Amino acid sequence: MVSHTKLKALYLCFNEKFGNHITVSGIKRILTQHGFGKGNLKVSSLKQALDALNLEANAAIDYEAFCQIFAKEDLTFYEKLCKGALVVPRFKVFTQDIEAIYHQLKTVTKGAVASYIPELKHVEKDAFSISVCTVDGQSFQIGDNKRFCMQSMIKPVLYALALEEKGLKHVHKHVGREPSGHGFNELTLNAEGLPHNPMINAGAIMSCSMIQAKKTPAARFKCIVDALERLSASDKITFNNAVYNSEKDTADRNYALGYFMREHQAFPKGTDLQRTLNLYFQACSIELNVEILANIAASFAGGGRNPITNTQVFLPETVKNCLSLMYSCGMYDYSGEWAFSIGLPAKSGVSGGIYIVIPGVLGMAIYSPRLDKLGNSYRGIEVCKALVEAYSVHNFDSILRCAGKLDLSV
Repeated sequence: MVSHTKLKALYLCFNEKFGNHITVSGIKRILTQHGFGKGNLKVSSLKQALDALNLEANAAIDYEAFCQIFAKEDLTFYEKLCKGALVVPRFKVFTQDIEAIYHQLKTVTKGAVASYIPELKHVEKDAFSISVCTVDGQSFQIGDNKRFCMQSMIKPVLYALALEEKGLKHVHKHVGREPSGHGFNELTLNAEGLPHNPMINAGAIMSCSMIQAKKTPAARFKCIVDALERLSASDKITFNNAVYNSEKDTADRNYALGYFMREHQAFPKGTDLQRTLNLYFQACSIELNVEILANIAASFAGGGRNPITNTQVFLPETVKNCLSLMYSCGMYDYSGEWAFSIGLPAKSGVSGGIYIVIPGVLGMAIYSPRLDKLGNSYRGIEVCKALVEAYSVHNFDSILRCAGKLDLSV
């Protein structure tokens, strides 16, 4: 039920902000300034209500019309917006900095596209895009916004799904939680005969073995896609069949990992290895863009709550465990240096994507398929270095007063 007291308070807040002359154009302008521009789903119902009034852009909105516009809206959210109290209050300034970083790195051509999966060699090697989504739903995107496959970027979601279904104790009877010190696809297990962690290939295959294991292959794959759609509030997540077939045809190492784990009796009882491996190949071949990926990262930043729909997708405890492993194991053999220098949970993939999570603040995604020697996006790493140099977002910046660094919350 609508609180008329809250509506009145919100009306007075907007009235003060607009000098007693609230207009359609004024409301749309403040939305855009704070990261709710064209295409932002968080405010789509409000924009529809504004358009339904059929008012001139600069005509005054009286209290009755204001109540009509905001009757079905989240009044607490719009009060925060009106008062400049969103998680990134100076969002326009922040995105200008991201734009500057983008243009600074756009001409960089270091690195090479992945070649061990043949289909990945055919991507546009100089594609580059960056997207941001905050826990309040503020969004920004720059670049060509090409679609790409998730590859290893799916691993945190697989782990989260396994945790939600089986619980922490059961999951970690079958997979460790220590950095491996080895390559992401190395044929090695820990001292207990288990994959070292869920962020390497063996660990992600293990996560797949625990997702809806008794259901049909189609239902198991749908479970993963559904989770991604709920995390991103997008129905534009697709599947790249060419990459899937290419991945499956060159999967000797992943097959070897599967049989190696089965030899060590690491899998849950009754695991169908072929179906598990096939689900893993399918999951890696799920396709999206940076905008969708940034929304997923923002849901992780919000403790599992989607900032656009306000839906709780994963439990906060699940997300905490997931981010812990992304922090220590999410960037292949660069994970230790990443934790030291960047200090944020993240996951990369050999398709050229990286998404980072600033807990309680925002998610960011970068796509640039030229990789460094460790399999991470070269420009993606450079974007993150520039971000941490400019803003106090490193996990441990909070214990320092970093001279020359900006605070996102101010």
